[in-house]
Amino acid sequence: MKQNRTSPMITARNYIFGKLEIYPNYVIAIMKEGVTVKPEYNKDLVSLANQYFKNRPFGYITHRINSYSVDPSTYIETSKIDNLVAFAVVSNNSINLTNTELERIFLKKPLDHFEELDEAIDWVNDVVANVSI
Repeated sequence: MKQNRTSPMITARNYIFGKLEIYPNYVIAIMKEGVTVKPEYNKDLVSLANQYFKNRPFGYITHRINSYSVDPSTYIETSKIDNLVAFAVVSNNSINLTNTELERIFLKKPLDHFEELDEAIDWVNDVVANVSI
């Protein structure tokens, strides 16, 4: 299902670590200021993947508005989500660009960095449209 930037949000969920917005082809994550993202938080992403993207590919966009840290082993767990086919980082902070290069080591999924959310959405939609699971 090709989707454009104006596709409506299906729902939003608030968690201890931040907010996840669910769209037809992807999830946008906005983490809370100062949080440390831990591997056990992946259970919430797995639950969303099973509920909203069962048997079809989807992407994950982390919109890094706030400053937070990620336990690198989180990416090892995230890589195990079979139908997750694209991972986008949105930030214009140079430190986040450096962190993205480190994240590539741990995440075994296509990963790219963008300065604008619209660019990330376009990329994720293209990846999702061209992958079959």
